[in-house]
Amino acid sequence: MALSILYHSKIRSWLTIIGIVIGIGAVVTIISLSDSLSAEMEKSLSDMDLTLITITPGYTKASSAMGPPGMSGGATSTDVELTKKDIRALKLIENIDYISGQISGSESLYYMGESATISITGVDPQVWQYMVTYDLDSGRLLDPTDKYVVVIGYKVAKEMFDDSISLNRIITINEKSIRVVGILASGEDDNAVFMPIDAAVELIEDAEPDVYDSIVVKADDVDNVKTVKETVETKLMISRNVMNEDDRNFSVSDLLSMAETVTEMLSSMSLFLGAIAAVSLVVGSVGIANTMFTSVLEKTKEIGTMKAIGATNMDIMMIFLFNSAMVGFVGGVIGILLSVIVTSFLGPLLQLSSITVAPYLVILGISIAIVIGVISGVVPAYNASKMRPVDALRYE
Repeated sequence: MALSILYHSKIRSWLTIIGIVIGIGAVVTIISLSDSLSAEMEKSLSDMDLTLITITPGYTKASSAMGPPGMSGGATSTDVELTKKDIRALKLIENIDYISGQISGSESLYYMGESATISITGVDPQVWQYMVTYDLDSGRLLDPTDKYVVVIGYKVAKEMFDDSISLNRIITINEKSIRVVGILASGEDDNAVFMPIDAAVELIEDAEPDVYDSIVVKADDVDNVKTVKETVETKLMISRNVMNEDDRNFSVSDLLSMAETVTEMLSSMSLFLGAIAAVSLVVGSVGIANTMFTSVLEKTKEIGTMKAIGATNMDIMMIFLFNSAMVGFVGGVIGILLSVIVTSFLGPLLQLSSITVAPYLVILGISIAIVIGVISGVVPAYNASKMRPVDALRYE
């Protein structure tokens, strides 16, 4: 009987089913997208060293929380320099493994008659190799005894010039011959050029000895990052004679806080979009209830006949509950198929490695659709079961 009702009210049933299709498809697609973005985020975080804390000159409240800090309004260039004194102030902090000053600047790199402007980063070779997690395509990282050598990114080595730069080749920066001792693996800071800070001071214009563009601190454990960051801020404020927050002339940022912020934003966005998609499920449930009320009215005489020959109230109620559950089931299945099609296009569009509808989402989506169908059909089914046979048989 339930199948017959569904089959013989084709247009009305399919219009009702469309509401469930859109709702389930939207919800499942959004959850799949959220799962894929979370997986991509976890993969990215696993490749990042979340124990690193970076100190940069200048301070604004907006930039201290996330992103590169800007210069504070009343600070001068001499006020915001990071120096050897700042490193000495931080060396006695507990739970720090390494600390290093860095400088950076853009210079022209010459190789085989060609030139390109590249960004050079000068690092402390004594500790740099212990502070980074780079994979190498070939060669090695910087050693404490190195000076006029560089470690370059994969694109600098393979794509920047017509002839690839191979290991131990000589490049020229500001008329100084520099030997390539390492090439980073593809995807590992592809456009970077790292060299010992002593050599970088000589080659980078406006660079000064013992003056840094940033200071990088490596905590001994992820769990200690927040404590170390707070201690660093306190120590630098004391060292720089800064009495209150508004007068700070440095910023401290850490990857862990940035990662947590991005994760929270992603979760909030997924929740918001999921709530919007859920509205269509509510609309779909109203559609099912409306269809079921109409079906009950159409089948009033048949209900009277069935009750007259012995059908119980439960029999009548189950017929219409099965009917509404089938509407939900069909809508859920089609909604899942729609989600699979949409996610297959979203992956390449959003440049994600893959967006897949997980098996648990298939079960969850169909289950939600059936539950919504049953709930929407309860009242019409109950009304049908309570009809008096005499009144039902003479209904016009």
